[in-house]
Amino acid sequence: MIHASSNIDPHGSDTIIRSVPSPVPSSLLAWWFQCGKTEAQQEQHQQQQQQDPLGPTGCLEVIYGIALHYLHETLDHIVLVLLAYSVLCVVLYRVMFHRATGGSRLGRWLVRRSHLPPCSRALLVTAHPDDEVMFFGPTILELRRRQCRVFVLCLSEGNHDRKGAVRRQELWDACESMGVRPEDITLVNATHLQDDPTAEWRAVTIANQLLRQLESLDAELLITFDKEGISGHPNHSAIYYATASLCLSGMIPNNCKVLTLETVNLCRKYLSIFDLPATLLLSTNWVILSWKARRAVQNAMRLHNSQMVWFRKLYIIFSRYMVINSLREINKSDVEFEILDT
Repeated sequence: MIHASSNIDPHGSDTIIRSVPSPVPSSLLAWWFQCGKTEAQQEQHQQQQQQDPLGPTGCLEVIYGIALHYLHETLDHIVLVLLAYSVLCVVLYRVMFHRATGGSRLGRWLVRRSHLPPCSRALLVTAHPDDEVMFFGPTILELRRRQCRVFVLCLSEGNHDRKGAVRRQELWDACESMGVRPEDITLVNATHLQDDPTAEWRAVTIANQLLRQLESLDAELLITFDKEGISGHPNHSAIYYATASLCLSGMIPNNCKVLTLETVNLCRKYLSIFDLPATLLLSTNWVILSWKARRAVQNAMRLHNSQMVWFRKLYIIFSRYMVINSLREINKSDVEFEILDT
């Protein structure tokens, strides 16, 4: 603190300016160390600081100041990176759907909104009612947009909470809202395929159901879960292993391709359209919906009213699977490698 004194200087000056130690601490950390001290202790502490300005408190203050400086710089950089990434995602998404109003040919090639094998008949295999919308909604809408006939095979009626009859009707309502014909929906109600995370679904039983459907429907595309099952549900993974067994034995028809829905990490799972760059860079087959089509999938999911608990309402808002599906085509060599890796 600067103090002005009115004493007369012997050399003729009217005012003497001298420095007086400030009673206010220079930082929050210094104030913390002075709390609870008596006046005598504070005077002694100030004298020690004047004699040794880099004492323990001074060193801590220096370290605190340096850490705070670098923390501010790091946070600034993180904010800038996140902002740039968000702008990139929004621009990509807008360019992708600008093609409907006459976008450039280069833009159409770089950011196609879907990349799926051409087919006229596709079979979607799920474990429970609501899987078809919760995970595969974008794929169903894109196939229907291409005038592909979609068949849905659901291997259980979801009777884990004794709501099997209700969930059966919800399955039909949700599929119809996305353009799937009622006669193209098959629901299996077998004692050995019950909705239960602790129950083991035998791969042979599932494979028989799949093979029967593939032969009767003459499907050109089979779509189901990958080995992680998106949510980690063992019933989902069991369908993949049954499909893999058919691939290994060569029982999948030659004209039928197999696509599995890719499981992503928890962070990507809830990024919605902000997972777009990662999907385009890392996936070979994908579907990205417009914002209007995304609302159609959300409305179809809401038709599964018996499942609308609070965390599923959040899922509908934030999940990428409401707007993005990334799929991987598998064949015999891929399955052999995955089984050996496992």
